[in-house]
Amino acid sequence: MKVRVSYLLETYLLTVLLFIVAKVAFMLCNASTHPFTVGDVFDVATHGLTLDLSTSLYCLIVPFLLSVASLWTTGRWLRRILTAYHLLLAVVLSLAFVADTSLYPFWGFKLDASCLQYLETPTEAMASVSSGYIVVRLVVLLLVASLIFAVYQRTVRLLRTPSPLTSDSRSAYFGLIAALLLVPVFIIGIRGGLDESTTNIGQVYFSQNQFLNHAAINPVFSFLSSFEKTASHIVDYDYYSQQECDTLMAGLYPATRPSADTLLSERRPDIVIILMESAGEVVADAMPRLQRLKREGINFSRCYGNTWRTDRGTVCALSGYPSFPTSSVMKMTGKTRHLPSIARTLGRAGYETSYFYGGDINFTNMRGYLVGAGFSQLTWKKDFTMDQQNTSKWGVRDDIMFDAVTDYLLQPHDRPQLIGFSTLSSHEPWDVPIHKLDEPIKNSFYYLDDCIHRMMERLRQSPRWQQTLVILLPDHSIDYGSIDKFSPRRDLIPMLWVGGAVRQPRDISVICNQTDLAATLLAQLGLPHDDFLWSRDVLSPDYTYPLAVHNYNNGFSMTDSTGFMVYDLDVGRTVFQTSADVRRLERIGKAILQATTRDLKGL
Repeated sequence: MKVRVSYLLETYLLTVLLFIVAKVAFMLCNASTHPFTVGDVFDVATHGLTLDLSTSLYCLIVPFLLSVASLWTTGRWLRRILTAYHLLLAVVLSLAFVADTSLYPFWGFKLDASCLQYLETPTEAMASVSSGYIVVRLVVLLLVASLIFAVYQRTVRLLRTPSPLTSDSRSAYFGLIAALLLVPVFIIGIRGGLDESTTNIGQVYFSQNQFLNHAAINPVFSFLSSFEKTASHIVDYDYYSQQECDTLMAGLYPATRPSADTLLSERRPDIVIILMESAGEVVADAMPRLQRLKREGINFSRCYGNTWRTDRGTVCALSGYPSFPTSSVMKMTGKTRHLPSIARTLGRAGYETSYFYGGDINFTNMRGYLVGAGFSQLTWKKDFTMDQQNTSKWGVRDDIMFDAVTDYLLQPHDRPQLIGFSTLSSHEPWDVPIHKLDEPIKNSFYYLDDCIHRMMERLRQSPRWQQTLVILLPDHSIDYGSIDKFSPRRDLIPMLWVGGAVRQPRDISVICNQTDLAATLLAQLGLPHDDFLWSRDVLSPDYTYPLAVHNYNNGFSMTDSTGFMVYDLDVGRTVFQTSADVRRLERIGKAILQATTRDLKGL
């Protein structure tokens, strides 16, 4: 049994080492256009290790099963199967390493399933490079595959030992029990731990230099994960001809002129964007201090959430990008790098950018998205003490995080600040440290309201108050009581701008979406927002058709001045409506879904 354990351990560590060596080779081959330091190599290797460890376990599954079989028999067929597997693995790894390294200068991103589409037109694909380029790569491919195969074959000798069953059946049964106990280790290792998040590409992102982030990504993992998303996460919605779709879309997302209506008294205020977990207007009565803040700030009283999940709502708010019924853009690392973002635009305008989240920032590729969006400093669960990390099921509870955000903002800074912050305590299982209301859900929002109040009071007493703008809006709303997706109230959310930088209290009652935050805010700061194609400056004179869109799981709803409607994609029809012109709303909703999906596929 010791021999077999030694074989598995040696094979596993060998695979991990191959992935690390491949990273170094990737960096060296692209060094002419992406210079780096020796320290960068170490950072890439260490930050990318989690994906390497997980992917290596996938590669170890077949050797593990054959090792278990060898407890009962040591026939030549086992070694032949293992030899064939080593050959297959060597070819696969060689293809991944060489293709990834060779294609990166052309694509600028890691190996993914999009390369498969070029197999349909190999002549066109080959036209981009010379015959010599192809020959050199084929030679390198064969050499690398031969080397990997030879190294793996050295481990086969460890299985040339007698089966314990032939001499000691007790040892064989003991070995079988030990193997069964290792199964959970495989599952946990492949999954990436016991936290809510599973292994994903975004967890290795660590730098504002995207080349270093890309170098840290395991190419095999990147290919497999992107293949799954490409295959099932983007659905085509072909309702209309291109011309008809364009006609229906005309004027819905206009390129707007700036408004003369000035909401702010500061040209470059410190900005704190707080995404309040689940805090739709359906729980407004549990947040009395937020209601008072609406009377002293700028209240967008007819704002609607675009989506129903945190990963989707975060992208909607921070990138002004739409949500989709079956797709999570945040999880598509190949797409998110092309999204505009408030952080990137403000970073170019001289802002320091940071983000705070008390949970696992690797969840749903959140880290990858935030780094790519231009947030240069991330503070999350692992930056707190172990006691603080366990103050709620999701991580660090909100009162601790609000204090951390406020402390950071009140520190001396040479440049204006953009701070993003996602709260988390107002979420199932609604475990919060206060008990003011009997109903657990409402009680958790009362707690969030209290956290906001304490933060605002601290800011008011500081000299930074006059130059601070706090923007409060949820990532999404929730079903509550009888209010569900068939209720016009379900996705109504607060969007509130408050702080000393607000010129005067206002109620802005125009219908809008959370995606409109980006264009509206940047316009107020006098900054360009032309790249936010799906975000509207709702104060612009060109915003002539107020409309709100919401996507839920395989369906969408629409709200305009005529009313509200819900369309179910599973049944292919409108399932609820209060609109006086529901047919027109349905057509517009389908056109938006078709146009935005086309845009997503083109990213």
